Parts: sequence; structure tokens; C-alpha cells
Amino acid sequence: MAGEEKTNELEEKKIFTSNAQRTTTVEKGETIIELNDVTIRFNKNNLKVDNLKEYFVRLVTRQLMFQEFIALKNINLTIKKGESWGFVGTNGAGKSTLLKVVSRILKPSSGTVSVSGTVAALIELGAGIDPQLTARENIFLNGTLLGYSKAFIESKFDEIVEFSELQDFLDSPVKNFSSGMKTRLAFSVATAVEPDILIADEILAVGDMRFKKKCATKMSSMLKNGTTLLYVSHNIASVKKQCNKAMWLDHGNIIMVGDAAEVCDAFKAEMDSPTPILLPAKNNEKK
Repeated sequence: MAGEEKTNELEEKKIFTSNAQRTTTVEKGETIIELNDVTIRFNKNNLKVDNLKEYFVRLVTRQLMFQEFIALKNINLTIKKGESWGFVGTNGAGKSTLLKVVSRILKPSSGTVSVSGTVAALIELGAGIDPQLTARENIFLNGTLLGYSKAFIESKFDEIVEFSELQDFLDSPVKNFSSGMKTRLAFSVATAVEPDILIADEILAVGDMRFKKKCATKMSSMLKNGTTLLYVSHNIASVKKQCNKAMWLDHGNIIMVGDAAEVCDAFKAEMDSPTPILLPAKNNEKK
């Protein structure tokens, strides 16, 4: 049993390489994220099942039929320290899946992922937040999940509260918060210290415009100080403004990689066109 666990551990190390806890610094221009031939496969059940009991009965009696779904296909990508990358595509293109792979939320079916430095991931609204706890308690919970010590969170507490503008709601349960208030809380904790890598997936799609601008200014400041940004948004203008490079994904395939403005303009032209004009996929070309 111990030998089997050791084998599994070694296999995982072959897939993921993370240096988040290392003491050496990644210099600007050095590779901080690298994906080699990364593929993600899911088994999709197309049969409608009304409840959990029926699902398990059908599973045991082998009445469930699964269809393989490829969310990402042979993705190659190299990102340097200090770069800001935008990821565009329609719903289901694979953008969020790719960010989850970098965040180590998802393990690739094949291929390897190397990530150096600390990562702050804002991928799903409410992730890392317990709705039953107060905002005050969630600051410590969320900070702990991001790898911060209690002493460090205490030293940054006033700064987090000030940025979030939630002073009047610190002792209120988060379950009573609007989606915009949850975004304020999560973003403020994640950016209390500038991480090596900031991952933001539609996190600013909710909330008031003033706070969105405040967050955009914060991200711009982090970029100037060397933080690497991975950014997903359906707001093409926002991607062009925040990012210098971009990747266009479609059904798990890379369609285009390059200058953010050029990629965004090509994607917008595709979306505005009455007939598809998709470029050939670029999956097997390492970028």
C-alpha cells in the first residue's frame, strides 16, 4: 500500500511541478508557467437522471452511458514573469479549464504543467468563502486557503477591509451578501500581497463600475511591479486594456496566440461575422 502511494506521488510530480513555496525569486522575463501537450478529458453522461439514488442504481447496473468530452487538446504554452495574458473564446471554449489546470484545481489527463512562484486564483465567485461565516471570519479563512499565516492576515486586516469597503458588514454573515460584495471580499484578500501570478476568471463581471475600475487599477499596479496576470473576460475591451498577449480558444483548441489587440480583434471579427471564419487550430505549435 505504501509503495502504491509512493508511485502515485511520483506520477503526480511528473504532471505538476510547483515552486510556490521556494525562497528564490523568479526574475522578470524568466519562464513562470509552462504547459506541454496538456489535454483534459471528461466523461459526460448524456442520460437524464432525476436523483442520486437512480444515478447509483444505473451506475451499478451499467445502464449509464458516458461520452468522452475533450475540454483541452494538446495545449502548449509558455508564459514569462511579468507578462499579462488574456484568454478569449465563447462559453465552453476551455478558458476556465485552462486556468484551473494552472491553479492545480484540475489535473491534466496527459501532458505536464510547471508553475513557479505564488498563485492567487480568483476563478469562481464564492470559492474559498463560507456563506455561514461573517466577513471578518472569511478574511482569515480565505487568507489561510491562499497560504497566508494568521499573523500575516492580522497585519493586513485593516488594509483588506479598507480596500473592500465592507467596514459596516464585517460581522454580517456572507450568505446575506450580494455577488458584488462577495467579489469585493475575495479580490481584497487575494491581492493583499502581490502574488507572482494572479488568475482572474470573470471575477469582475459582477459589482458596481466604480469598484471594477478600482480593481483594474490595482491589477495594473501589480503588473508594473512584476506580477504575471492570467485574465478571462467576455469584455474584449477589458482584455485589450489589461493584457499584452492573448490566446483564443475554441472547443479546447488553440485558434490564435499573439499580441492581445490582434487576437481580440480577430476573435471579435469572428463573433460579428454572419458565417464562421475560424482560423486553423494551432495546438501543436509550442508558444
